[in-house]
Amino acid sequence: DSFDVKKMTHIIFCFGRLDGNKFKIRTARDTATIQKMVSLKDKNPDLKVLISLGGWGGCETCSDVFATKAGRRGFRESIKNIYDYFKVDGLDLDWEYPGVKGFPGHKYTPEDKKHFTKLVNEIRKLGKNYELSFAAGASKRYLDSAVQWKKVMKKVDYVNLMTYDMVGAGSMTTGHHTNLYSSPEQERSGDMVVKSLLNLGIPANKIVLGAAFYGKVFENVEDVNNGLYQPAKFKNTIQYKNMPISLSADSGWVSHWDDVAKAPFLYNPVKKQYFTYDDKRSIELKTKYVIDNKLGGIMYWHLGQDVFNDGLLDVIDRVKKTYTSEK
Repeated sequence: DSFDVKKMTHIIFCFGRLDGNKFKIRTARDTATIQKMVSLKDKNPDLKVLISLGGWGGCETCSDVFATKAGRRGFRESIKNIYDYFKVDGLDLDWEYPGVKGFPGHKYTPEDKKHFTKLVNEIRKLGKNYELSFAAGASKRYLDSAVQWKKVMKKVDYVNLMTYDMVGAGSMTTGHHTNLYSSPEQERSGDMVVKSLLNLGIPANKIVLGAAFYGKVFENVEDVNNGLYQPAKFKNTIQYKNMPISLSADSGWVSHWDDVAKAPFLYNPVKKQYFTYDDKRSIELKTKYVIDNKLGGIMYWHLGQDVFNDGLLDVIDRVKKTYTSEK
């Protein structure tokens, strides 16, 4: 109720999990949340409410379950029951990841790639009236090894590109975690992932670019290049709404802009800490990029990290309503 639901086209509930081969909503609170989301259609009749499977650490048994016909069929039947009960509009698959390493210790095999296609085909049997999307990793390894792109994209409505976390816990140097463009020092970017899919012949209007409503702090960062592309150790994550308290100029944080990557960052020379994130300027440029390239849209992780008034969602909404592409 704190956000204007008319500024959104979709809300995705994150996350349900697997229980055997069935989709399971984990708690009564989650049930109430989904019901609340569906009730928002009273305010925005065009709103689509989707449920999502998985998330980071949420797909431990996906490789085994979706490897069998019975597993995929059982899952599809359980999704039909969820659709009927909640009156939601579809499903988002957030298996992190088929065929490539994801959450530490979770099984993955090369066969996951074709099993993911079969899973999508199975869910599509529920009909075209339901939306079907999936979340995709923003790495070359994922692009090459996780998905049979041509086959899968024929069946789904959207791919939601997780074009964030491009530096993080496993990184030994600072960089941008949600940069729009590549730089000589950092090839991974939103544009790189989008162009890779366009080059495969994936329709632009099925590609959704990801934005981050949170940022990442690195420590032990020497005062060279304002902390950018320097050896470092990952420290923690901070939500956009908490930035004014946690990362104030009064406490030594200085704002910088990388005009190549089109990405903001902060550096604190006293604490020797660095922060990478999306701000209003980068969100505006991402939204314009989506419109210029006729992409399906922009999505973000996640709504609860934004401020209620004059926040990042408001920037997306304003650009969407006022920007006219010259391309």
